[in-house]
Amino acid sequence: MPTLKLEYNTDCTNMSKAKEKSVKKRSAEEEDDKLPLFSVDLTLEKEEEDASDSEESVFSGLEDSGSDSDDDEDEGLVEDLAVIDGPLGISSGAETPEKEDVQDDGSLLKKTKKKVKKVRGESGEEERGMEERGLSTMLRDEYEQDTSDEEDIRNTVGNVPMEWYQDYPHIGYDLDGRKIYKPIRNKDELDEFLDKMDNPDYWRTVHDKMTGSDVKLSDEQIELVQRLQKGHFGDVNFNEYEPSVDFFSGEVMIHPVTNRPQDKRSFIPSLIEKEKVSKLVHAIKMGWIKPRQPKVTTPVYYDLWATTDPNAILGRHKMHVPAPKLRLPGHEESYNPPPEYLLSEEERLAWEQQDPEDRKLELLPQKYSCLRAVPSFPRFIQQRFERCLDLYLCPRQRKMRVSVNPEDLIPKLPKPKDLQPFPTTQSLVYRGHTSLVRSISVSPSGQWLVSGSDDGSLRFWEVATARCMKTLEVGGAVKSVAWNPNPALCLVAVCFECSVLVVSPGLADRLVVSSSEQLLSSYEAPEEEKEQAVVWSSSQGPDYEKGIRLTLTHPKAVRQVTWHAKGDYLASVMPDNSSNLQVLIHQISKRRTQNPFRKSKGLVQCVSFHPLRPYFFVATQRYVRVYNLIKQELTKKLMTNCKWISSMAIHPGGDNLVCGSYDSRLAWFDLDLSTKPYKILRHHKKALRGVAYHNHYPLFASGSDDGSVIVCHGMVYNDLLQNPLIVPVKVLKGHTLTHDLGVLDVTFHPTQPWVFSSGADATIRLFT
Repeated sequence: MPTLKLEYNTDCTNMSKAKEKSVKKRSAEEEDDKLPLFSVDLTLEKEEEDASDSEESVFSGLEDSGSDSDDDEDEGLVEDLAVIDGPLGISSGAETPEKEDVQDDGSLLKKTKKKVKKVRGESGEEERGMEERGLSTMLRDEYEQDTSDEEDIRNTVGNVPMEWYQDYPHIGYDLDGRKIYKPIRNKDELDEFLDKMDNPDYWRTVHDKMTGSDVKLSDEQIELVQRLQKGHFGDVNFNEYEPSVDFFSGEVMIHPVTNRPQDKRSFIPSLIEKEKVSKLVHAIKMGWIKPRQPKVTTPVYYDLWATTDPNAILGRHKMHVPAPKLRLPGHEESYNPPPEYLLSEEERLAWEQQDPEDRKLELLPQKYSCLRAVPSFPRFIQQRFERCLDLYLCPRQRKMRVSVNPEDLIPKLPKPKDLQPFPTTQSLVYRGHTSLVRSISVSPSGQWLVSGSDDGSLRFWEVATARCMKTLEVGGAVKSVAWNPNPALCLVAVCFECSVLVVSPGLADRLVVSSSEQLLSSYEAPEEEKEQAVVWSSSQGPDYEKGIRLTLTHPKAVRQVTWHAKGDYLASVMPDNSSNLQVLIHQISKRRTQNPFRKSKGLVQCVSFHPLRPYFFVATQRYVRVYNLIKQELTKKLMTNCKWISSMAIHPGGDNLVCGSYDSRLAWFDLDLSTKPYKILRHHKKALRGVAYHNHYPLFASGSDDGSVIVCHGMVYNDLLQNPLIVPVKVLKGHTLTHDLGVLDVTFHPTQPWVFSSGADATIRLFT
């Protein structure tokens, strides 16, 4: 299609004037025209492109500095001109008059407009069809073909965890606000496995949490996932190795990009920098900022054996072990030693015959008149070499000295005066026995004291006055006495040789004495008497008048007797390894004896009843066994770590126990804690003979052959997590040693913080 070519050879000034006139006339004529403006653009779309792309366009190469509205109107004019064909009368090759056409450009434009209207009229039908298509294009929904990458918005709950809906039948809400119900998914592991085996598309099926449905991925989506997994770009056509576009060329331009003048602040000193510099100057003046030290370029040498300087490398190295220094030379190594250091001929021969390791002196002392006469040492190089070997071959070890304050090793114990009351002074001495007093016991009321001695006598004392109220000759050395702990009875058990006597001293209230007599006389002999290990006999005649009520004849010598807390049972000990009859338990009311053990386990030293529970303690030479009398079984076996147990006492609470031994040890056991001693005390210098607890006060005492009684504070707490507090508070002395024997027995007053002790000096002493 031939294009219209207009050539303007005039200057740009005339061109702009012609433009303004043509634009005004054209806008006036277009107001009369009722056709829509976009119809020409739609009709002549292709011709517009051709006109814009053509190198011989009307306004090619011209730059117009007018407004945007003028440009738009000129472009419309060019589009109208571009569609005019040959009938206008101006061919593409026709020559155009230069000045005349420019001057008469108004008439030329009028003719052009009329021709354009004619062309529009001829193609009216085509324009109306295009107009309808343009309107339909404008009314079409612009979001119908939306190809954005937004996520599926069928579920409108937003970016919330889907676990919030796991207890509800729906999974969210759609765009209309209706609930999206979960699909019925009753798949278990077996269904999942069968689906995995049977469904060929199982591998490309994913579960959508937002909608609760299974989505099958397309081939394009799978290819995208695979590319992303490999670290490639999602778009296949994206070239990551495209050449970079150099927006700023390396060639220097003649004209600057901006010709903006410089700011005033670019050549005025900065106030902000001035403030920063002033702060730095102030910090340097105050010493907060130190100037950098110049680097020292001179080489630094270190002393290998330096240990005194703390800044040295070896001084800072904590594990450095310094080399041992050589012994300083003595007089024997002098060139002019004293005469007594010079060896005689015999000593020199003996020195030469000794091995070098056994010699006391490494070299023979020699005497020279002056230092010039001393020859060179023949073993000098060898000695220096051995010294070097010692320095780097001998292993050295640092011995760590523990700097411990001696006061820290002493346990923090309370002061004894804070633990009062406890016995401190000797108040009374009970004299009357002629031989050593082996055993003592106090009545439950605390008014009377009974003692048994090797002189064959049993004496009853008044505690407050030390007056002997009654003396009973038993005809043998008394080994043990025990007052019945039941306050409703007044009975004393005495053992000597092979007999155990039950004595009624009659030193209590009449009601107590009568109840004791009634207990002993109420016995009725059974029709068939069983054979027992002990012979029971009632006293009559002079023995009854003395107060002896019962006699228990044992097969062997009895060493100890002890009562049960209720006062009806009595235990006796016959230490003998050859028989099973070492421990017997007697019931006074029924006059019955039983042997609790079938066979003996060691030599029994002493026994004791538990004050509260049905337990029975049996102490052999090295162990203490605890038996349950109801279950008839062994409950515990306590290891005392002692060579030979001598005595035993049980705390009134029943959870603690002390054992004295002949190897000067006192072992405290916490029965709830362990079978081994909680604490072992070695306060005595000789064998322990007796130990005792106080019934009410936190006190226990031990008597020894060194003639002393040591009283200790032993507090047992109700809190099981707190260990007992053991504090020695007083050493009581008063007994004199007789035949290397000191204190033989100790016992506490039942109500007062007083302690009684009996000794080999035939006396009983009361400490209050």
